[in-house]
Amino acid sequence: MPLQKTDVRPSIGLALLPIVLTLGILGVQIFYFGDFTPHIPLAIGIALTAVVGLIEGLSWDEIEKGAFHVIAVSFPAVSVLILVGMIVGTWIASGTVPTLIYYGLSLLSPQLFLAAGMILCSIVSLALGTSWGTVGTVGLALMGIGEGFGIPAYWTAGAVVSGAFFGDKISPLSDTTNLAPAVTDTQLFDHIRNMLPTTVPAMLIALAIYTVMGFNLGEGEPSFERIESFKTALDGSFDITPWLLLPALLVIGLAMMKMPAIPTLFIGVVVASLIAIFVQGASVHDVFTYANYGYSVETGVEAMDALMNRGGIQSMMWTISLILIALGFGGALERTGCLAAIIELLTKRVKSIAGVQTSAILSSMATNTVAGDPYLSIALPGRMFKPVYDRIGYSRLNLARATEEGGTIISPLIPWNAGGAFVISALALGISEGKMENLLYIPLSFACWLAPVFGIFYAWTGFFTPKAEETGEVAPDAAQRPAE
Repeated sequence: MPLQKTDVRPSIGLALLPIVLTLGILGVQIFYFGDFTPHIPLAIGIALTAVVGLIEGLSWDEIEKGAFHVIAVSFPAVSVLILVGMIVGTWIASGTVPTLIYYGLSLLSPQLFLAAGMILCSIVSLALGTSWGTVGTVGLALMGIGEGFGIPAYWTAGAVVSGAFFGDKISPLSDTTNLAPAVTDTQLFDHIRNMLPTTVPAMLIALAIYTVMGFNLGEGEPSFERIESFKTALDGSFDITPWLLLPALLVIGLAMMKMPAIPTLFIGVVVASLIAIFVQGASVHDVFTYANYGYSVETGVEAMDALMNRGGIQSMMWTISLILIALGFGGALERTGCLAAIIELLTKRVKSIAGVQTSAILSSMATNTVAGDPYLSIALPGRMFKPVYDRIGYSRLNLARATEEGGTIISPLIPWNAGGAFVISALALGISEGKMENLLYIPLSFACWLAPVFGIFYAWTGFFTPKAEETGEVAPDAAQRPAE
């Protein structure tokens, strides 16, 4: 429910002003100063948006409540981030992640690695219903395997993101998959079925690209000595056994039994902690330290140490602080009516289903980019465009799919978005340390940006774009609809 007691709608010029200025400051910080820390530009954005709100007659308390409301809505996601930090630390300490890397180096081939990694992340994310949990666990292990095979980190990250966010998008356990139909007043499983025409082709194309590139990237064959050095380092630092995969299997099993994500992930932390104590010889205090500050080890292989020395709640604080500031900015933009003014302008100008669907997808993308929040990028366009679909007689399932395509699966491709910030942190891409080449994971996450391309294509061709009468929705009288 919106918090606004009065309907605030600034002029389009005033609504765009804080957005344009914030993006400009953000560009200076990232590209001119070469410093990937978006926190301060986004904090300045909150101040600029507050000025617009004050000009429009809002009190500071109203603006503050709007910002804090969106932040409060994000607390379940922040809780997942905290648990993922704990999982990474304890799953490394228990040997679960090292075991995944060890057997991955033994069983996978470099040529099929990218394709297999995408499929694995898809399955795990579909079962867990969380892309973040998948990226922080299986994704991290895949980064280690890719490092052993000599595959560039940005290629591995692209495959991980494509798979993880595919599963999140169509899993009935996912929060965003449930949010989209809730906002648009459609049914969950109807929504999932309606996403398949865009999701499946995007995944198949991505799979084909990763397969072809796997053979090209693996043409030189990775150094056998490099792989053996990784395996020896892991074997010398951990007791490697298939039983150490128990935390991962247990978490997947509980998720498939529809246990909520937060207790499921916490159980994964507890089981991994017990294994770290009784199998790897860690003390109780060690486990507390790993869960809070992350794991630390010297394997003798620098690349492996860079992957193993990570995790813990504190490792997530950079990401959490960025998410909270970005969400505060998004909440302020929503409360002051800036986002609504821009989207309303679009809804009044578009008349055909092609224009409406394209505008809904692009509006979700733009909200994702500006507000930094995948939830707001689903909820706000979903609310604003719903009457438009009713007016032109097309099913709101199209709108639900549009918000997922512009919201859920675009979020990891925006570095200062909640999804993008988490991916960069969890996969150790080192963007803030100057490894800007790893931002290439964005165009290489093929499944994420191909799905909205298919969505726009269908809107303009009429394929897989159901009308309200075809889905049994109550549509307005045909005479009231504008000509298409």
